[in-house]
Amino acid sequence: QGQPVESGGGLVQPGGSLRLSCAAPRIILSVFRISDWSWYRQAGKERELVAISTSDGRTNYADSVKGRFAISRDNARKKVYLQMNSLKPEDTAVYYCARQEGSSIDWGQGTQVTVSS
Repeated sequence: QGQPVESGGGLVQPGGSLRLSCAAPRIILSVFRISDWSWYRQAGKERELVAISTSDGRTNYADSVKGRFAISRDNARKKVYLQMNSLKPEDTAVYYCARQEGSSIDWGQGTQVTVSS
């Protein structure tokens, strides 16, 4: 169905903001709409779920980012975003976009986010 493509990572100072984007140009619109879209991050061995936007309009966040991060999706443009505010050094990680439909999951290549002064 096509691999998601992330962009928007980079180096930011503590307290700063970044917006990550995830594009899915090869996925047909109907599939995009019925999929759950998530952002994960990996700083060490384990990949952790950061935020999810479900096909029925629900969102959920890891406790560590609640109130600071916001996931959104633009079904018409087939894009998913992660707005990250009040960034902390511990947010440093490779961030991955993922599309899930049932038991199937497609991963993007990841984008590096580094929070450092």
